[in-house]
Parts: sequence; C-alpha cells; structure tokens
Amino acid sequence: LNSQVNASHCMLDYINNYFAVFTFYVAMAVEFSGLMHFSYVIQLVVGQLAGKPIESNEPPKTGGVLLFFWFRVIVSLAVLCFA
Repeated sequence: LNSQVNASHCMLDYINNYFAVFTFYVAMAVEFSGLMHFSYVIQLVVGQLAGKPIESNEPPKTGGVLLFFWFRVIVSLAVLCFA
C-alpha cells in the first residue's frame, strides 16, 4: 500500500529509476516466455460455457502465430503441472 500511495502522488518519480526498468524487463520476459498463457485457456473455456464469444480487437491468430500461441500454452501447462 505504501508504494501505491507514493506512486499516486509522484508518478514519474516513482518509475524514473533503474529498478522500475528492471521490473519492466522482467515482466516483459515472463509475458514473452508464456509462463502465464494457460490463463487464456481458462478464459476460452469460461467463454464457451457462458455461451458468449470472446470479443477482441485483434485479428484471429493464424499460421505460425497460432502455433506459437498454443506452444506457449502447452509449456505453461507443463510448468504448472510439474511445479
């Protein structure tokens, strides 16, 4: 909570340091690695069970992008199961 209060009053001062840059790069590496991609499967299943399609501004994934997406989902599931 203390860091949230500090960030709300001094937004640029809070992120204008090397630790914030390090945190950003770590978050980007985790996102690119796909360690959290299994949550997309949960989103798709809940959407199907609710009977509502998932609306997105992105075009549908095709080809290599679709293959890379599902590869990261499977790796994420494997890490989740064996962790």
